[in-house]
Amino acid sequence: MDFEYSDRVNELRRQVEDFLDRYMLPYNAEWQRETMAGRFPMHIMDPLKQIARSEGLWNLFLPGLRADEPGTRLTNLEYAPQAEIMGRLPWASEAFNCNAPDSGNIELLHLFATPEQRARWLNPLLEGEIRSCFAMSEPDVASSDATNLQTSIRRVGDEYVINGRKWMITGAAHPLCKFMILMGRSSDDDALPRHGQHSMIIVPMDAPGVKVVRNIPVLHHLSIDGQCEIVLRDCRVPVGNMLGGEGQGFALAQARLGPGRIHHCMRTIGQCELALELMSERALERRAFGKAISTYGNVQDWIAQSRIDIDMARLLVLRAAAKIDAHGNKAAKVDVAAIKVVAAQLQTRVLDRAIQIFGAMGLSADTPLAFFYTWGRALRIFDGPDEVHLRTIAQSELAKAKDRGGSNSRYFTLPEDLG
Repeated sequence: MDFEYSDRVNELRRQVEDFLDRYMLPYNAEWQRETMAGRFPMHIMDPLKQIARSEGLWNLFLPGLRADEPGTRLTNLEYAPQAEIMGRLPWASEAFNCNAPDSGNIELLHLFATPEQRARWLNPLLEGEIRSCFAMSEPDVASSDATNLQTSIRRVGDEYVINGRKWMITGAAHPLCKFMILMGRSSDDDALPRHGQHSMIIVPMDAPGVKVVRNIPVLHHLSIDGQCEIVLRDCRVPVGNMLGGEGQGFALAQARLGPGRIHHCMRTIGQCELALELMSERALERRAFGKAISTYGNVQDWIAQSRIDIDMARLLVLRAAAKIDAHGNKAAKVDVAAIKVVAAQLQTRVLDRAIQIFGAMGLSADTPLAFFYTWGRALRIFDGPDEVHLRTIAQSELAKAKDRGGSNSRYFTLPEDLG
């Protein structure tokens, strides 16, 4: 496979990189001060979104854009390098309307929304006027097996009544978050398949019965967008808010996850690339025992291994993106599981080396390294823990082994063959 970037992709990469340099990095210190004080800097973000849209850097992640929708149509393979650049600055993606979880929700609505849902929820998301969240995980069950989800969705007349508790809900504290797409149990009929008992439904954040209980710190980092716990008590929404149909929750979830994991993984690679650049510069300027630490063999090994690890991970992610573009999400299921494991583990390895080279400064908030490291550790759980994705890969390999029926035994050399 040839993953050489096209002229169009390289021009967009230059534009995105230039956008960060010109418009975003000058505000980075102010952004950090504001968010650490618990304020979301809308006065910074709103103008940035207007500029990005005017420069044609808008909704880059969505291959299926229609002619009447705002944005720049890119394939997953074309968007992946842009996500890598955005990842270098954790708050950058929103300026391009490419931030999670909105990108995944936009994909869901783009595929499954009714005309009414499109007008009320999708169009404002595409315009960047509102934000959203995706409510799946629950504190009382192992949500890595989503058939465990217990939040109930029950039809009563012309409404659905929702009861349950969700947590670690990304984006729920954003001041523009207007709705969640919630996944819950819509049937207890054991005659139905385990993956046919759950549904997705649109729930306005201001609906009666919805309460954001708290914003949960993740490894002691409090996200201004939120990783929130939400309680729903007798929350009623119209039947028209059902997304897809009852029992289709898992089918919809599969449509959402593939491209979103490409985005996550490439942003991770962007952060690792920045960490490698920073550790290399630090190694050249920092001296210990009379010489630059870049001259020490173990430091050179860390730098070299990081270069190798990042490049291997990038190629794997680009291959998964190409497969989604060519054959769809289902065909790329195993590839997507692999990149999710590789990227999260890559981040903790590379950032661990970078922090060690920086010394005490690497532990502080003076550099982005500590945040990148803790976020990498969180990614080994978010969007499914490593073990679930490894299980998917192993099951695929075991299925292929069964299909081969032991045919590889012809490679064995048995005692009787040696005569």
